[in-house]
Amino acid sequence: MKSVTSLLLALALLLVAAGCGGNNSGNNEPSASPSPSASPSESSEPSASASPSASESPQQLTKVKFSEVIRSIFYAPHYVAMSQGFFEKQGLEVDMNTAQGSDKGAAALIAGTADISMVGPETAIYIHNQKGDKTLKIFYQLTLKDGSFLLSREKLDSFKWTDLTGKKIIGWRPGSAPQMVMNSTLIKEKAEGADVVTNIAAPAMAGAFASGQGDFIQLFEPVASTLIKEGKAYYVASLGEAFGKFPETSYVATSDYIAKNPDVIQRFANAVSEGTKWLSTASDEEIAKALKPFFDGTPDDIIIQSIKRYKDQDTWPAKPELTAEQFETLQSVLIENGVLKPEEKLGDMSAVVDMSFVNKIGAAG
Repeated sequence: MKSVTSLLLALALLLVAAGCGGNNSGNNEPSASPSPSASPSESSEPSASASPSASESPQQLTKVKFSEVIRSIFYAPHYVAMSQGFFEKQGLEVDMNTAQGSDKGAAALIAGTADISMVGPETAIYIHNQKGDKTLKIFYQLTLKDGSFLLSREKLDSFKWTDLTGKKIIGWRPGSAPQMVMNSTLIKEKAEGADVVTNIAAPAMAGAFASGQGDFIQLFEPVASTLIKEGKAYYVASLGEAFGKFPETSYVATSDYIAKNPDVIQRFANAVSEGTKWLSTASDEEIAKALKPFFDGTPDDIIIQSIKRYKDQDTWPAKPELTAEQFETLQSVLIENGVLKPEEKLGDMSAVVDMSFVNKIGAAG
């Protein structure tokens, strides 16, 4: 626990120093198209401050500095809200950058370089237990399943989780949500002796696997489907389906920002909710077109396949609410993985959760 909080504090101090340097515009420059050597967050990041029709809108937009944890189709409702103009409809201009980790996204909030971050909800618990000057509040639960998939080097006719015993799995950094979900799934399935590698940087994971490292790999979309399409891996299982409901990704802001800008938080929640609803009814062609600007170079069939995988496992809840039951699951996983001590468990979730904005989505006015 100390290592997690120390890292957040260190990052916060670094970001305070860096925050004086400008808008970090380098995060908005296009990068190479997704490939097996790229993480989900390495796909093209267009100028994310406005939707296509922003220049036509006469209204004054409120700018929101937004930090996403990584770039992945796992967060499709957010990109839809941007590309379809739902944020603009709510009077918001979203200036987006990619943090490359929940720890960094939380640090950006503490440092003031982000107004809203898309991170793992556990970060709010970590910050609360530090008892510092700032606290974080979860105001919207974007996903209710883990978003990673297990792939194998060799094609398997059948798969049991115990098949991972003695095998090397390229996984995510220690303390990250996908790493903890993987570990808890291995415990639940009694797959003892699996060697999970957690020291390969996210952008290098798929490339390491393609070059011969590991027997299995845990990846998000669209990188998972890209690796499969290129014949370098085979689909094995969904961690989301294997583990079950888990509140992996939330929208979070500081308590101070929420108190000062409740209308911005409400409008932000409204826009993302509209993005989720749009995804449930749009055609494959419409979805591919909407997401393409955020995954430049990714073929339409990969985008469509990625969306199908996430829809099939009920990733995006119709009501984006973090419930008491889900909060209990989250804290149990944190304790099981040794990043939260039992005595640090929060008895009152309202200390870090505010679902009042979710409950007002769609209300008149």
